[in-house]
Amino acid sequence: MKKTVITVSALTASAAAMALATALPAAAQDAGTMTLALGVGVVRPASDNGTLAGGAVPLEIGNNARPTIAFEYFIRDNIGLELLGATPFKHGLSSNGAYIGQTKHLPPTLSINYHIPTGGKFTPFVGAGINYTVFFDESSPLGNLKIDDSVGFALHAGVDYALSDKGALRADLRYIQIEPDVSLNGASIGTAKINPLVAGVAYVMKF
Repeated sequence: MKKTVITVSALTASAAAMALATALPAAAQDAGTMTLALGVGVVRPASDNGTLAGGAVPLEIGNNARPTIAFEYFIRDNIGLELLGATPFKHGLSSNGAYIGQTKHLPPTLSINYHIPTGGKFTPFVGAGINYTVFFDESSPLGNLKIDDSVGFALHAGVDYALSDKGALRADLRYIQIEPDVSLNGASIGTAKINPLVAGVAYVMKF
């Protein structure tokens, strides 16, 4: 009788352990998983973009929105290495409300993200990385405008909402340090402090 009680108790404990394991939330993403996010990003430069020409020219840089693409490879469960790309962004430059030029840029950003497993449809994530911004097609009525490439850190946060096992909607926000040197007619005139917030929405496909 004692053996029967012990056996029943052991079976009950095993069944409870299996049920608990089944109920535990699965990892947000398994190691080796890949995702591709297609969306739109809005680059909103900081409100104070610095001054040029020894402080004589306060700089103002306009917002811009463009399609974005982000590829992420999960090097460990819930930890992904992400590369962000986009079509060229275009920004108008002004000073005291007067147009002084424009530029285009590409801001590829490499980040490492941690996706927080919740066991539900919402999966928040945070990340940090490095950005390299390439400026090109500069123009100005004041002369030959040149904006140097920029390297800086990047911060990332957002949330995915699962639509299925293979698809999700994403909303995210990035802070990117972009502070390129600026020259006019070959002479240095200062540093532009763009430092934008980038708000994005995307559809994420899991492979």
